[in-house]
Amino acid sequence: MEDKDIIALFFQRSGDAVTETDKKYGLYCRAIAGNICRDSRDAEECVNDAYLAVWNAIPPQKPASLKLFLARIVRNLAINRYNETHAEKRGGGETALVLDELAECLQSGESVEGELDRRQLGELIRGFVKALPKMERQIFVRRYFFTDPVKSIAQRYGMTENNVLVTLCRSRKKLKELLKKEGFYSE
Repeated sequence: MEDKDIIALFFQRSGDAVTETDKKYGLYCRAIAGNICRDSRDAEECVNDAYLAVWNAIPPQKPASLKLFLARIVRNLAINRYNETHAEKRGGGETALVLDELAECLQSGESVEGELDRRQLGELIRGFVKALPKMERQIFVRRYFFTDPVKSIAQRYGMTENNVLVTLCRSRKKLKELLKKEGFYSE
């Protein structure tokens, strides 16, 4: 079933919308949640919560890409679930490792302009990722959006793990420099 047809089912408030969404994107959503949560029960719960969130969001929203809309929701729910279950024991998991890798590029702390800054930062990072060469972009997205392990990325692209790590390190350095230049990071 095409995405537009599934979205139409959501607009009709048909229960088949969730069924068709799961048929088409269930494995995809479970892979995203599983990469982040590292627990099949938590991942399954995140996917189910995502379906509920999509049910509540459509209508009024009408996403241009149902797949990306779902991915963003599942990813955010999975990160929240991961943070809840690992609040006491930081480290050891792929998600913690990914977040630690990116932490070097970002500064913590909120200002009054926090929400505006977050939006500007989001746009800046999206532009940064789009401007990366194709292979570097794919590696960056696999690692920092899908939280794929380095070994998995290396296998996917026929690279050594060391090559993937070097590519990611260079990308993070470029991102950090851009964030410094745009005033989102100062030493």
